[in-house]
Amino acid sequence: MSEQQNQHLPSYLDPDNPGPWGVFLEQVDRVTPYLGALREWVDTLKHPERSLIVDIPVRMDDGSIAHFEGYRVQHSLSRGPGKGGVRYHQDVTLSEVMALSAWMSVKTAVVGLPFGGGKGGVRVDPRQHSAAEMERITRRYINEISSIIGVDKDIPGPDVNTNAQTMAWMMDAYSARAGSAQPGIVTGKPIPLGGSLGRVEATGRGVFITGVAAAKDAGINLAGARVSIQGFGNVGGTAARLFTEVGAKVVAVQDHTGSIADPEGLDVEALLQHVKQTGGVGGAANTTAISAEAFWSVETDILIPAALEGQITRKNADSIQARIIVEGANGPTRPEADDILNSKGIVVVPDVLANAGGVTVSYFEWVQNTSNFYWSVEEINERLEKIMLDAYHALTATAKEHDVSLRTAAFITACTRLLEARQLRGV
Repeated sequence: MSEQQNQHLPSYLDPDNPGPWGVFLEQVDRVTPYLGALREWVDTLKHPERSLIVDIPVRMDDGSIAHFEGYRVQHSLSRGPGKGGVRYHQDVTLSEVMALSAWMSVKTAVVGLPFGGGKGGVRVDPRQHSAAEMERITRRYINEISSIIGVDKDIPGPDVNTNAQTMAWMMDAYSARAGSAQPGIVTGKPIPLGGSLGRVEATGRGVFITGVAAAKDAGINLAGARVSIQGFGNVGGTAARLFTEVGAKVVAVQDHTGSIADPEGLDVEALLQHVKQTGGVGGAANTTAISAEAFWSVETDILIPAALEGQITRKNADSIQARIIVEGANGPTRPEADDILNSKGIVVVPDVLANAGGVTVSYFEWVQNTSNFYWSVEEINERLEKIMLDAYHALTATAKEHDVSLRTAAFITACTRLLEARQLRGV
């Protein structure tokens, strides 16, 4: 990171390890020269509109009282209500949630949804708590942030370690306060509570759609193409299944339990069952264990990082042997790693497009809740594919126009849309 870029970091950020928020700020700095007259508004992107930190006191199963720290950040509401998930993780920080909310602003703008960016988190390890304790944590969290969320204000959804059941608890807690059913307050709900068909696999399907488009542009024949995936949960698992259905083979997978590989292609269905039963890919039958470092150097056509942010860094970027990277996770690639990948000629389909399938179908769910009219899964998938492909082709055109990467093209598109809205609304 250059000295000039360091000057843009808030005083509480370490320039040598700026964290997710520092990464976002650097991404904005990199795109600023392309914003023309809108540059005078660019600092609005570097200041979230609202950041809320809450204490969550909860009675544990053993009768004791424990306190958890929760967050809800609304980065930009200029283009519509905030939209973004809530993650439960023991390492959640305000910097992380701020960055995730900002990337949601960019993501919804890239695909043209009438939303702004929001994100939430609770610093808790769900593996250390019972379902009853997690329900109480969830309900108290919603109670504490209820003043800033709403169907037309900010709509939470699922993220890391939260799911349809979590959303059901959130919806019920908010509805109890409102005095009436409010299905549109969250997305990613169970189908009986107003959830949308196709939502569970939407993020992975979006990764697949954009990956197929990028492979076509790169001249990669998907029949026999090699795919490596980091993270084998909902996103990575769905993408793996869809790619194998069109003839590709998954040659390496990594998650928190280990790294495995097979140059002839892993049995994806068997691996999905193993993960369902054991919680991870480690120890799966008929696979070869490899080191975490070796995973990044596996020869592959398409690499899909679908775990957490900050996974591709200057330390491992040079060892990556892929033709295309499709980012299923939020912020998996550090800016300095982007430079290395670009110098190697590796095409990166950025997270703000590649994993936008989830928020797109969440938008469909919100619309269905508002109108009380529900679509078939075929309609959902058809609408999703059109939006994702339209956005992908628009970004490739912008990238060619400015001779920049797809990530820079995405930020040019999104920041222009965000700042135009900010300019039109005024101060």
